[in-house]
Amino acid sequence: MEMLLFSVWALLALISSPGATEGPFEVSVQPEQALVKFGQSLMVNCSTTCPDPGPSGIDTSLKKTQVGKGPQWKEFLLDDVTESSILQCFFSCAGIQKDASLGITMYQPPEQVVLELQSAWVALDEVFTVRCRVPKVAPLESLTLTLLQGNKELYRKNFVSVAAASERAEVTFNVQAQREDHRCNFSCHAKLDLSSHGGGLFHSSSASRVLQIFEFSQRPQIWVSPLLEARTAETVSCELAGVFPAKEVTFHMFLGDQELSPFLSWEGDTVWANATVQAMETGEQELSCRVSLGPMEQKTRELVHIYSFPPPVLEVEELTLVGTDLNVTCSGHTLTSPSPTLRLQGAPALSAPGEPAWLLLTTTEEDDGRNFSCEASLEVQGQQLVKTTTVQIHVLYRPRLEESGCPSNQTWVEGMEQMLACVPKGNPTPLLVCTWNGVTFDLEVPQKATQNHTGIYCCTATNLLGSVSKDIALLVQGLGEGISSTIIIIIIVALGAGVITIALYLNYQPCKIERRKLPYRQKEKSKEEESQFAVQQAEICIVHNC
Repeated sequence: MEMLLFSVWALLALISSPGATEGPFEVSVQPEQALVKFGQSLMVNCSTTCPDPGPSGIDTSLKKTQVGKGPQWKEFLLDDVTESSILQCFFSCAGIQKDASLGITMYQPPEQVVLELQSAWVALDEVFTVRCRVPKVAPLESLTLTLLQGNKELYRKNFVSVAAASERAEVTFNVQAQREDHRCNFSCHAKLDLSSHGGGLFHSSSASRVLQIFEFSQRPQIWVSPLLEARTAETVSCELAGVFPAKEVTFHMFLGDQELSPFLSWEGDTVWANATVQAMETGEQELSCRVSLGPMEQKTRELVHIYSFPPPVLEVEELTLVGTDLNVTCSGHTLTSPSPTLRLQGAPALSAPGEPAWLLLTTTEEDDGRNFSCEASLEVQGQQLVKTTTVQIHVLYRPRLEESGCPSNQTWVEGMEQMLACVPKGNPTPLLVCTWNGVTFDLEVPQKATQNHTGIYCCTATNLLGSVSKDIALLVQGLGEGISSTIIIIIIVALGAGVITIALYLNYQPCKIERRKLPYRQKEKSKEEESQFAVQQAEICIVHNC
C-alpha cells in the first residue's frame, strides 16, 4: 500500500514539472553587498544561468528603473536611496522560479553632533543633565556616542538595540556639580563604524560647552559709618562671604544717584569691594550695593547722614614784634550747620553756641613758638564731633648777649682744646661775630689754648632788628699754677676788665675799631620805620629758613 502511494506521488510530480528535463539553474545579483550613502543611487545587476529564462525582475520598495537587459540578465538603477532594505532578484526557468537577495544598507554620517547643558551656571551640589544628540545618522546600530568632561570619559552608549527605522540618536547623563567642575569643558564624540558592512569609520564631535559652578547663599553686607562728612573723601565697603568663585563676583555701588568705582579684593570664599565716596549735599542718602554672580543677584542698602563740618577758622598774626598787642579770634566755618560751640585755648570763658571766641594779649619773648588752638564741637545725630585748628606764632625781638649765655670773664686751661662760650639770644637767630686784635675769631673750631689767647674779645650779635656788642675777657691759666695763683690772676684780670670797661664807657665807643669793619652799621631811622622794616625782612627770612 505504501509503495503504491509513493509511485502515484512521483508520477504526479513528473507531470507537474514539464521543464525538469532542462536541468537546474542559478540566480545571482551584483553587487553581493551594497552600502549606499543617503540620497545616492545604486546600480543592480540580476542574472541567471537558465538558457531560456522566463519572467524575471526585482522586488524592492526603492525607486527603480531598468537601464539594460540581455538574454540572461537585467540591470536596474535604484535612485535616491533613503533607507535600508532587502532587494529580491528573481528568474523563472521551465516553470520554476528562483530568486536571490541583496541587502542594501543606507548610511548617513554623523555630520551634526549637538551637546546641550541644562544651564551654563549650576549651583554647587545640584544635579545637572548633559545631553548629546545626533539629529540624522544611520545605521544606528553602528553608532557609538561618548560624553567627555575635558579628556575624561563620562559615559558611552551604543545603539545596537535601537529600531532600525530611527535616524535620531540621543544620550543623557546626570552629574552632581562640584567645585572642580567649574569652567570644565564638556563635549560629545560620535563614531559610526561601517566595517561590518564593508565600509570605513566616520568621526564627528560637538562644540565644547563650558560649565560654571557657583555658590551664593548669603546676602552682602555694607560697612559704612552712619555719618559721612560732605566734601570729604570717605571709604565705604561691601562684603560678601560664602561665595564661589569669589573672583568672578561683580559689584555695583551707589550713593544716591552717584555710581562709585569699587576696588575688589579676595580671600578664600570672601570678597570685598572698597570705594571712595565724596558727598556734596547734606542730608539723608542711600548707600546701595548690588552683587552679581552668574544668574544670581543680591542687593543691600544702608541709610547714611551727610553733614557739613569744616574745621574752625583761627585768625591771628603769625609773625609779630615783641610787645605787640595781639588779637586771637576763633570762629566757626560758614559751611558748618548748625553753628558749633567754640573754645579758644587761653580764652577766659567758653563762648555761646555760634559766637566767636577771642583773646587779647601783649606778646613777650616767651610767646615765640606758642601754639593757639581753636576747637569747635558739633552734635550730629546724637554724636559729638570735634574739629581743631592750630596756629603757631613767631615773636621777633632784637639780639641780646646775656651773662648766662655769654659770660664777660672766661678762663681756659693752657694746652687744652677750648672754645669761646657765647650764645646770643634773639629772633630771628642772630649772627655772632667775635674779633680779637682786629682779626675775626673762629667760634666753630676748638682752639688749643696758649698764653697768646689771653686778651679782650669783642663779640657782636646781629639780626634783622639790630645788633648788640659785648667785650669778653679771656684768661689762659697755666697747668703748673696753684690755687692761690689762680685766684690772684682772676683778681688782676677782674680789675683790668673793670678799668677797661670804665675806659670804654667813658669813650662811648665799645669795640670802635672792630665796629667799623662790621657791615650792619647804617644811619638811624625812626623806631616805627625800623620795626616795620625788620618785620618785613624777618618774614622773608623765616619763609626762606635763613
